[in-house]
Amino acid sequence: MSKFLKGLNPEQRKAVMTTKGPVLVLAGAGTGKTRVITHRIAYMLSKGVSPKSILAMTFTNKAAGEMKERIGRLAPKSSVGDLTVGTFHSFCVKALRRFGDRVGLRKSFAICDAPDQFVAMKNALRDLGIRETTIQPRVCLGRVSLLKNRLVNPKQLLKSDDDWEAMIGRAYARYDEGLRASGLLDFDDLLLYTVKLLKDKKTLAQFRKRYRYIFVDEYQDTNGPQYEIIRQIGGKHHNVCVVGDDDQSIYGWRGADVSKILHFEDDFPEAVVIRLETNYRSTDEILEGANALIRNNLSRHEKSLHSAAGGGEPISIVRLEDENTEAQFVVDDIQRRAREDSVPLGDFAVLFRTQVQPRLFEMQLRQEQIPYTLVGGMSFFDRKEVRDVLAYLRLVANPADELSLLRVINVPPRGIGATTVKKALAIAADQRLSLAEVFMRGDEFPGLNPSAVGAAREFLDTLGGLGKLSSGRHLVELVKQLLLAVKYGDEIQRCYPDPETQTSRWDALNEIMNMAEMHLRRKRGATLSTFLEDLALSAAEDSEESDEPGDRGVTLMTLHSAKGLEFGRVYLVGAEEGLLPHARSVQDGAIDEERRLAYVGVTRAKRRLTITFTASRAKYGQRVGTIPSRFLYEIRGKKAPVEQMESDLRKINGAPRKPGKNGKKNRRRTKSGTAAKNAKRRKSPK
Repeated sequence: MSKFLKGLNPEQRKAVMTTKGPVLVLAGAGTGKTRVITHRIAYMLSKGVSPKSILAMTFTNKAAGEMKERIGRLAPKSSVGDLTVGTFHSFCVKALRRFGDRVGLRKSFAICDAPDQFVAMKNALRDLGIRETTIQPRVCLGRVSLLKNRLVNPKQLLKSDDDWEAMIGRAYARYDEGLRASGLLDFDDLLLYTVKLLKDKKTLAQFRKRYRYIFVDEYQDTNGPQYEIIRQIGGKHHNVCVVGDDDQSIYGWRGADVSKILHFEDDFPEAVVIRLETNYRSTDEILEGANALIRNNLSRHEKSLHSAAGGGEPISIVRLEDENTEAQFVVDDIQRRAREDSVPLGDFAVLFRTQVQPRLFEMQLRQEQIPYTLVGGMSFFDRKEVRDVLAYLRLVANPADELSLLRVINVPPRGIGATTVKKALAIAADQRLSLAEVFMRGDEFPGLNPSAVGAAREFLDTLGGLGKLSSGRHLVELVKQLLLAVKYGDEIQRCYPDPETQTSRWDALNEIMNMAEMHLRRKRGATLSTFLEDLALSAAEDSEESDEPGDRGVTLMTLHSAKGLEFGRVYLVGAEEGLLPHARSVQDGAIDEERRLAYVGVTRAKRRLTITFTASRAKYGQRVGTIPSRFLYEIRGKKAPVEQMESDLRKINGAPRKPGKNGKKNRRRTKSGTAAKNAKRRKSPK
């Protein structure tokens, strides 16, 4: 047997060996999807497929790195180097750097990160005279991002009779104008401009000629633009292999469209559908609960996980009096089981639906002196000193970057006050100049303070003089010289009088130098622009995955953060109506996604799963009674976890649908790899 097929089960082998035409691999939780993707690519390389013709898309740099590493262990390293494996965003950046002029982009465009996007939206609302009491910049930014992910442009909103939608459209248009004026694209723009680029027949032909085989990991998380990119490039050869699990589609709130994986066979009627249902993570008891839960979603590909590990402990469902008792019970149980079973604390995870729930667990863990990690703490890239230095570097690369200039023009203080900046911005808007140009030509505008203009010009000249160090081999020296030139040590002393804190702040700046050195070693033809590009992509991912779980303590994390991870012993807490499912999702009719989120939580557990809920919980400063989550009923069926649970559930608005005989009544299913043609499909709620 070929080494690429050794150790694979029959379904995995079929997925690896089916190399022609469209393939949908439905990979349930813990079924070895990464193994299938990497073995499939290595198998194709062994059959003579050119590595240059393979494009593999992932959603995180970590996943891309792991994929390359695994392929490298199976295939010759010389061929792995020619593969295109990376995130959608990194692929789009490379495409736009090369062909961006075809869609009106400067090749020197910079990427606007999340905090700068917030500032840009704030400026857009200010320019339009829209008060933050009407709509918060962050809310407006989230709405615009969702619209971009659905391929909706501002012109469509401006035609709306709905005043609210028209206002969002104006903010969307002004926000984009501001970014373009500064030579910036946000992360959604990277996708949108690539979609626009692929509408050019010449460019599309070039991509189709090179990439004859396309892989997409986590296909259930694709949004509108990502789907269009795949559809366009793969539209000629149809060698598109997508791997995912509709039962784990939990990012609809940020644009992921589960219908793409549900309707893959409509887009590619000749598709082969392969189900991976052997789970190598959890016990049969845990999987029985997971299967029973997810069957209640009507719009899904039918699949049922079974365990390679066999039986185990039943799922434990525990009722506690209140949230304090819940936290105490969980921490006590962790202590007892760690001691009795002789397992490390890193084997335990506490999963919750909302960001506010972990506070009591943290307090209890601290009281018992138990080490823990709260996933989702402050990102390295959110630290003030890191953001300041990156703003300086962006200005060296692109003096027209207005957002970066506004951030650091008076950091440390150099006599350029808010009044001068406000006047300069008004002149820039009136004269259609960049803010930097206004300061460099300050003598032409008598309304500006001459002293402040002189300080600004000196600052910009200083940064301009550092441009000679922006070629790759001088990157580390550039950071060092920059810190000296702008006297950033003064800013650290001004903001942080404590010597110990000053040391930690300098440590962060030293880490930027370390990153520059690492970038030089890893990137052929490195420049300041490629360094900033990598940092921007890393920052976007880091904001979602900071403080990854380790083996040094108990992990506390949201259900959204837990996707893709596994733990020996899991506590899924707060299983109550209003929390899980969340009240907002019930109101919006998004119960299917909440159920998928609960399913993700259940399937994180390898050996033991404990689910807790409380009889009462504080809400808006008042103690209120709670109702057990409908998902508990669905997991356990008739075996209710506490007395009165069924009567409690009848009080829920929209009580759970009871499946028919064998759990199959009225359910959309796929038959023999092809969707039932005559079945009436029910779309998942947006």
